[in-house]
Amino acid sequence: MAMNRVQFQRGLSLPEFVERFGSEAKCWRALEQARWPGGFCCPSCKGRAASEFVREGQRLWQCGHCRKQTSLTAGTPLANTKLALRIWFMAIYFVAQAKNGIAALELSRQLGVCYRTAWRLKHKLMAAMTERESGRLLKGLVQIDDAYLGGERSDVPNGKQWENKIPFVAAVSTQDGRPVHARFDCVSSFCRAALSRWAGSALDPEAIVVSDGLTAFTGIAQAGIEHERHVVGRGRRAARHPPLFWVNTILSNLKTSLSGTHHAFKFKKYAARYLTAHQYRFNRRFDLAALVPRMVVALIAAKPLTEQALRMAC
Repeated sequence: MAMNRVQFQRGLSLPEFVERFGSEAKCWRALEQARWPGGFCCPSCKGRAASEFVREGQRLWQCGHCRKQTSLTAGTPLANTKLALRIWFMAIYFVAQAKNGIAALELSRQLGVCYRTAWRLKHKLMAAMTERESGRLLKGLVQIDDAYLGGERSDVPNGKQWENKIPFVAAVSTQDGRPVHARFDCVSSFCRAALSRWAGSALDPEAIVVSDGLTAFTGIAQAGIEHERHVVGRGRRAARHPPLFWVNTILSNLKTSLSGTHHAFKFKKYAARYLTAHQYRFNRRFDLAALVPRMVVALIAAKPLTEQALRMAC
C-alpha cells in the first residue's frame, strides 16, 4: 500500500517550535509580524506613521495621524492577558498541531496552569478557528451526510433524554477522487427548510451534492444546488458506498477523535466550536508545519470575547 504523503508529512516538531517561539521576545516578534506584516497600521484610521514607546512596562504605539494609542494585543483575544506570550504560543501549538486536538485538562498539565485558565485558552483558540472557517464554501463534487453528537441518556427524567443530542451535517468536497475540504455544521433539525438554509451558507452555487436517501436532503435542491440522492440502506456496506465513501470515513474519524480525546463535553453549548476546530485542522492538513503561524494570524485577527460570551452556547 502506497504511503499517504499528507498523513506522513513532517509537522512542526517540539524542538523546532522551541527554537522559533521559545522566548518572550520571539513570540512578540511573531505576533507583530502576524498583526502588522507591512508595518504598523492604526486600528482607528489605518495610518502607517507612529511613534513607539514603553509605559509601565507595556509597549505602545501612538498613531502620527489620529494620535490614538494602541498596544499589539489591543482589540484581540489577547487583550489584557496576564499570561506570558510563551504560554499562549504553547497553547496554540498543542491545540492546532495535534491531529485530534487536546483536552483542557491535559492542556493545563502541559502548560502548568490551572484547569479554568486552560479551558479559557482552548475555547478562545477554538472561537478564533470558528471565525476563520465561517466563510468557507465547499466547491465541486460534495459528499454530505447527517450525524449526531451525543446520545440518549437513561439516567434523566422522561423527555430530557435527548437534550444533549445535537444534529449536524458533515460535508466533504472532493477532487480527482480525493477529499479536499470539509465542513461540520450544527443544524436545528434534519428537515428540508434547515438543510436548504445550510446549503445556502455552506455550499458554492455551482457545487454538485451527493447524499444518501434522507428525505430532508431534498432541501439542497430547493436552495438551487444540483443534488444526487443515493438510497443505500444501513450498515457497513452503506458506509462504504463509493459515492459517499469519503464523507463516511471522515465522519467516523471525527467521532473517534472527539470521543477518544474529550470523552464528553456539553454538546448543546459547545458542539459548534469543537466541530469547527476539527474542521480547521483538517482543512489545513496539507501543510502541518504552517499550522502554528497560521493559527497566530487567526488569533490576532479574531474578535475579543468576554467571559460571558465565551461560556454562552455557540
